[in-house]
Amino acid sequence: MSAATIERIETCLVDLPTIRPHKLSVATMYGQTLMLVKVYCSDGVVGIGEGTTIAGMAYGPESPEAMKLSIDAYFAPAMIGQDATRVQALMAHVGKLVKVNHFAKSALETALLDAHGKRLGVPVSELLGGRRRDRVPVAWTLASGDTDRDIAEAEQMLQERRHRIFKLKIGARDPKVDIAHVAAIKRAVGDRGAVRVDVNMAWSETQAAWAIPALAEAGCELVEQPVASAAALARLMHRFPVALMADEVLQGPDTAFEIARQHGADVFAIKIEQNGGLFAAQRVAAIADAAGIELYGGTMLEAAVSTVASAHLFASFAHLQWGTELFGPLLITEEILAQPLDYSDFELTVPAGPGLGIELDDARVKRFTRDGLVKVTNKSH
Repeated sequence: MSAATIERIETCLVDLPTIRPHKLSVATMYGQTLMLVKVYCSDGVVGIGEGTTIAGMAYGPESPEAMKLSIDAYFAPAMIGQDATRVQALMAHVGKLVKVNHFAKSALETALLDAHGKRLGVPVSELLGGRRRDRVPVAWTLASGDTDRDIAEAEQMLQERRHRIFKLKIGARDPKVDIAHVAAIKRAVGDRGAVRVDVNMAWSETQAAWAIPALAEAGCELVEQPVASAAALARLMHRFPVALMADEVLQGPDTAFEIARQHGADVFAIKIEQNGGLFAAQRVAAIADAAGIELYGGTMLEAAVSTVASAHLFASFAHLQWGTELFGPLLITEEILAQPLDYSDFELTVPAGPGLGIELDDARVKRFTRDGLVKVTNKSH
C-alpha cells in the first residue's frame, strides 16, 4: 500500500472576541487571532492545526499573520507531495529549510499528527507514547487588572467548579501595588483556591529579590518568569520558599538543557508552540524530568485546536505536578467546535476520538475568517 502524501495545505486567519480585556505586563488583549491550517492528504484524511500568539507580536517574534505567510510561501511548497505518515521525518526535513518559526512548525506538526491519528484510528496521545490520564487540572488566569473584579471572577469559578487554581498576571504596575492585589485575592479565596503569579519578565533582578518573599508571605505558591534572563532566574533560585517557573526563556530542548544544567528553575512551563511542536515539547519535558524539575502545562491562550493538542501531550506525561493552564477556549466568546470541550469539576477531559478527537464548526469558523484564504496545491506556487 502506497503511503499517503500531502496534496494541499490551506491556511486562514480567524479573529475571535474575548470575554474581557486580558491585561499582561507586555500588552492588553481585546481579542484573539488564530492561524488555522488544514493539511489535505491523498488518502482523503484532513488534519487541522493552530498557531496562536499572546497579544500579537508583543510577546514574541511570530504573529498569526507571519505564520500564515511562512506556511503559504515556504513550508507548504516544501511539503506538497511528501509522505504524510512520517511526521517526525517530514518536520525534520522542513526544519532544515525554514529556521526557527516555532509556532508555524507546531501548527503544521499538530495537523500532521491529527491526520495520522485519524488514519490509524487512535488519539494523538497514543502517537506520543500513550496517555497516563484522561483529565487534566486547569488553572484560570485572573487578568482584568481590577482587584474586586478578579475576586468576583474567582468566586464564580469556584462556585461553578470550573477552576480552583488562579494565576494572576502582574508586572505592569509598581510591585507594591501588585503584591497588595495578590494578597487581597488570596485572602478572599483562602484555602479554597491556590494563587500563582506570572510576571512575564517585567521585573529587574533587584525588584524580584524584594518582591518574591512578599509574594510568598501573601500566600502565592508559584512565581512564573519574574525576570527576562535565564541567568537572573538561576540566581534567584533556592532563595525563597516559593517555586520559580521558567517560561519565556524556554525555546526548545537546547534552552531547556541549559536551564536544567544551571539548576535555573523549579518548574518548566511546557508550551507546544513556543518549543516548536509536540515532539520538541515532549523532549523539553523529558529534560525536566531527568533534572528533577517539575512540570506545568502552559498555554499561549490558544483556542480549541492547540489546546486539545497540548492536552494530548500533557496526558502522556509521567509527571504533571502543577497541572495545566489550558483555559484558552474559555476566554473566547465564540465556540468554533461542533462539540464543545468538557470543562467540569476543575478539569478538562482529553478527547478520546481519533486524531485530536475534535471537529471544527466550519460555518462558525468561516464567519470569523478574514478574507483571503490561500491554497497551495503544487511546488510551482
